[in-house]
Amino acid sequence: MSSTTAQSAARNAARSAEGRTPLTRERVLQTAVDLADAGGIDALTIRRLAEQLGVEPMSLYYHVPNKEAILDGIVELVFAEVEAATGGFDVPDADAAWKASLRTRILAARGVMLRHPWAPGVMDSRHGLGLTTARYVDSVVGTLRSGGFSYDLIHHSMHALGSRMFGFSQELGEEDGGDAASGDSEQLQQMAAQVPHLAAMLSVVRHDDPDSTLGWCDDQFEFEFGLDLLLDGLERARQRESSPGPR
Repeated sequence: MSSTTAQSAARNAARSAEGRTPLTRERVLQTAVDLADAGGIDALTIRRLAEQLGVEPMSLYYHVPNKEAILDGIVELVFAEVEAATGGFDVPDADAAWKASLRTRILAARGVMLRHPWAPGVMDSRHGLGLTTARYVDSVVGTLRSGGFSYDLIHHSMHALGSRMFGFSQELGEEDGGDAASGDSEQLQQMAAQVPHLAAMLSVVRHDDPDSTLGWCDDQFEFEFGLDLLLDGLERARQRESSPGPR
């Protein structure tokens, strides 16, 4: 059987299966997530999505109006996973352990983001929040509110948390190190004359592997380190806000 004949047979088989499994918006979006997980967001095209589903591209538009709607939808699916991972987005009216609750929520979101490394970039390209994503943000606001934060301080807190609130940071997904931080001992010595403090730091944080990139770091540790600094700082800000007297 020729490759063309085999491809045609595969398409026909997929269409036959499609006849048994109705095409729905949910199925289209989940398949889109699967494609992005397997090959990155560039692998997600209307044509490839239709091929994966065993339908003609035009059939997709009965369920999603365009590519932008697909991207909006897959972000919502990711945050549906976050909701499941956190046991829901409800928060108590009062929570003395708000810091631990928020930390758990954010680290659960990070676990989901690590399973879908394309998601932060797609989120950054969206112009608004879908309902599930908005409910996640609402849960963060609610958790801070349950800990005694004023809405004004919550607003500042969310700016401080930035993308960490969603479970990722700028470093997530980048290649280990960068041009300025890579090289061997000879390069490090050459750097020291111009940037002595940076060179000294890199010589200390260098890992045991002599061939490793000088700037390599543990993303999970760095994420939690930064998150804990922020949460500790927010606790001090909350205490100052609730304390009487001049600030």
